[in-house]
Amino acid sequence: MSVVKFIFIGLLFTLISCKVEPQKINYGQDHCAFCDMTVVDKTHASEYVTKKGKSYVFDAIECMTQKINQENNEEKLAYILVANYQKPGVLIDAKSATYLITKKIKSPMGANLSAFSSLENAKKMQTKLGGTIYNWQQLKKKFSN
Repeated sequence: MSVVKFIFIGLLFTLISCKVEPQKINYGQDHCAFCDMTVVDKTHASEYVTKKGKSYVFDAIECMTQKINQENNEEKLAYILVANYQKPGVLIDAKSATYLITKKIKSPMGANLSAFSSLENAKKMQTKLGGTIYNWQQLKKKFSN
């Protein structure tokens, strides 16, 4: 094999393996990048992907939020995703999600924090269960300490 073909194949494999996209969460196997707990809850998991393509999964939204605050790295992230409480296992954009903290929905780390795909959905749940609604910026501030 010529050197040119070898280099071309090497570059091709490098480009294919560096896709910047979310990875499938392996529930019951993956560990939280913040607290190291096993990720099992499909209604509260979260994930972010760096612009370089490295994926990090979290067992709870509050773990991911604290990690982002701690590392001050949001501008280096290509994706920030949270589980849609009403569709377990489906991840939605964290910045456009609406959050509800209510003692009537338990989350893995005890913050009682859940994400919803819209303000309307979160308000419907708030009417039934009480609690406080947050947007992404408010949520980051809440978990900044």
